[in-house]
Amino acid sequence: MAVTLEGQLVVAISSRALFDFEEENRVFETGDDHAYMKLQLERLEQPAGPGVAFSLVQKLLAFNDVRAQRVEVVILSRNDPVSGMRVFRSAQHYGLPIQRGAFTRGQPPWRYLRPLRANLFLSAHLADVRAALAAGVPAAQVYPHSVRASDAHPNEVRIAFDGDAVLFSDEAERVFQSEGLSAFQQHEASKAALPLREGPFKPLLEALHRLQAEGTRQMRVRTALVTARSAPAHERAIRTLMNWDIQVDEAMFLGGLPKGEFLREFEPDFFFDDQTGHIESAAMHVPAGHVASGIANG
Repeated sequence: MAVTLEGQLVVAISSRALFDFEEENRVFETGDDHAYMKLQLERLEQPAGPGVAFSLVQKLLAFNDVRAQRVEVVILSRNDPVSGMRVFRSAQHYGLPIQRGAFTRGQPPWRYLRPLRANLFLSAHLADVRAALAAGVPAAQVYPHSVRASDAHPNEVRIAFDGDAVLFSDEAERVFQSEGLSAFQQHEASKAALPLREGPFKPLLEALHRLQAEGTRQMRVRTALVTARSAPAHERAIRTLMNWDIQVDEAMFLGGLPKGEFLREFEPDFFFDDQTGHIESAAMHVPAGHVASGIANG
């Protein structure tokens, strides 16, 4: 029987998103890839520290058990194959059962997302994230300086999403950008019963919903919608999720308040937003990633 990832939640992640390679990356960015390879080889026996998305990956992999392989994590990296040895050794050190990877030595790795049928791509490289989103794959640029995830919820994967241009299309955001808050509120109130079109991260939310429905004794999924919307624009967002037959566990309608402190209290393993200002606010409290889609990123 042919090997397949069919039916699994597939996460593709760069080595720099999974592990703390910031010191090594400074050498990589000088353009001297031989010096970078030499440094990684010298540190082959030294496990890299956990990176921004480490907690998310560790918890998602915990959904796998002897009965079912529900999650697959694959390394997609601009690193060279020699440096890839340290990535796999670091994963082994932490007990992360990661077996697959593609190392492209500076070339864009996002093109391998299609054969993987990835549900999520996390990378520190903005151009790769934009290309992945254009190809229809949920993708975010991790902020390496983000605060690491709390260890307060070891049996729960917590993920928070912005709404417009992330879970939903940027239709309403375009009204806000061009006509202001009052027109936005009126537009959304008048269309409260009309579901929003899906945004780039709806497929990931669907995959998480399926993962939660399967359930395991050791792990759960908890999701939150964290949006600048407020009443009366809240109703369209809720009704859209109802139309999709997807539930989120928490919804925060903040009316423009900074999101960071609210996210600090929710303690997600990762937060996704399309606006860099919100990500900068969030990154002071939680792991965060920029979804470079919609009018705010035009």
